[in-house]
Amino acid sequence: MELLERRDTNGVAYLHMNAPERLNALSDEMLAAFQAQIDALADDQATRVVVISGAGKAFCAGHDLKQMQAGRQAEDGGKAYFADLFNRCASVMAGLTRLPQPVIAQVHGIATAAGCQMVASCDMAVAAEGTRFGVNGVNIGLFCSTPMVALSRAIPRKKAFEMLTTGGFIDAEDAERLGLINRIVPAERLEASTQELAESVASKLGAAVKIGKSAFYDQLTLPLDEAYTLTGANMVENMLWRDTNEGITAFLEKRKPDWA
Repeated sequence: MELLERRDTNGVAYLHMNAPERLNALSDEMLAAFQAQIDALADDQATRVVVISGAGKAFCAGHDLKQMQAGRQAEDGGKAYFADLFNRCASVMAGLTRLPQPVIAQVHGIATAAGCQMVASCDMAVAAEGTRFGVNGVNIGLFCSTPMVALSRAIPRKKAFEMLTTGGFIDAEDAERLGLINRIVPAERLEASTQELAESVASKLGAAVKIGKSAFYDQLTLPLDEAYTLTGANMVENMLWRDTNEGITAFLEKRKPDWA
């Protein structure tokens, strides 16, 4: 049994966390499995979309606290282990955003702490009715500082700060309203609805989505004029492609494009 299972269908790579007895905690082993997949997907020309899901009753409950407590037993009190752990986790979360393929979280049950961070780090998210989201570390004396990075970039800052300082949950309806997730679906429709979204994106010209995702995140941090300069250059490059010419021609001729 693999800790992070992978299945590929119709240009979509499905990554399924398979540690239900630990609520799919981001253990050292789980983080390593994610990093290996991210490294492989970065150069995977066949994969156009990535979907992340979890087995059992929860999407992901965050870091493995028992493993973290064991790391505390080192001579330095765990300082080196903790620094390495959070660096490895940051590499995974940033890696999801930097992947050329759009990444969709398929969320159910709960997504807490680093699990909520993972949802916020994905490009899109579909959640089952009844799903709850939280950055609850403050309840046990550990402020969710690293999850805060992704969360505060995904939802309005005052709500993010409230979640971080109270340790309270928000429900799926609030998560959708705040922009943490894209849509809520009945639990029995979660897998099918996520697949429909993934396959819709996968059906588009992959190179165009790839250049678009990169530009989307790059322009967010730029002043307005610089953002238009960057994205204008991207559109010039995109317009010169053979497949873009074919796509426009096919649209004008009312037929399906013949992309290479």
